[in-house]
Amino acid sequence: MHLFAILLAALLAVPPALAQVAPTEAELRAYRGLHAAAARGDVADIEARIAAGENKEALDVRRRTPLHVAVYLKQHDAARALIRLGSDPNKLDIDRYDIITIAAVANDVPMLKVALEGGGNPKAVTSRYNGTALIAAAHLGHVEIVRTLIAAGAPLDQVNNLQWTALIEAIVLGDGGNSHTETLRALVDAGANVNIPDGSGATPLKLARSRGYHDMVAILEKSGAK
Repeated sequence: MHLFAILLAALLAVPPALAQVAPTEAELRAYRGLHAAAARGDVADIEARIAAGENKEALDVRRRTPLHVAVYLKQHDAARALIRLGSDPNKLDIDRYDIITIAAVANDVPMLKVALEGGGNPKAVTSRYNGTALIAAAHLGHVEIVRTLIAAGAPLDQVNNLQWTALIEAIVLGDGGNSHTETLRALVDAGANVNIPDGSGATPLKLARSRGYHDMVAILEKSGAK
C-alpha cells in the first residue's frame, strides 16, 4: 500500500478521543493538589498552593500539568491564574498537545485568547501528526478559532506528516458545509498557498472538485488555484 494511503488509513482508524485525551472521571476523582484545584477552577486554592511552593508543573499520568487540566475543563479563570503565576503555556502533554491546540480543538475561543495572551506559541508543532493548532481547527471547521490563530501569526502552510496543510484538511476532513467553506475562505484570504498538493500530488482544487464542493471550488478558482 502507498505510504500516503497507509497514513490516511491510520488516521481514520484512530477514534477522535484518542487524539486528545481529557481527564477521565476516575482521574478527576483521584486528583489532589493543584491538579484538583485547576479542575475545580478554584483560583484562591491555586494561588495559595503556588505561594506555598507546590509544583505548578506537576504531571499526571498523561503528563498533563494543572494548566492542561484547567484548559481541558474550560476553567478560564484558573488557566489565567496559573499562567499569571508562572505556569508554562507551551508544555506538551503525552500526546504532544499544548493548551493552544487543546483550546482550538474544543472550539473554546475565550480560552484560546487566554493562552495567546499568556504567551502560548501559535506556531508550535504539536500532536502525533506534527501539525499545528491551525491545522486542527481547520479540520474541524472552527472558523473563529481559525481566524484568531491567523491573526496571531499561526503558520498558514505547515504540512503535517499526512502531507496535509490546514487548507487541505478543511477540504478532505470537512463536509463541504458552511463552516468548512468559511474556514477555507479565511485561509485563502489570509494568503495560504492554494497550490500545495497532498501526498498523492492532488491539489486543493482537485480535491474540492472531486468531492463536489462547489463553493470551495469557486473560492479556490478565484484565488488562482490550479
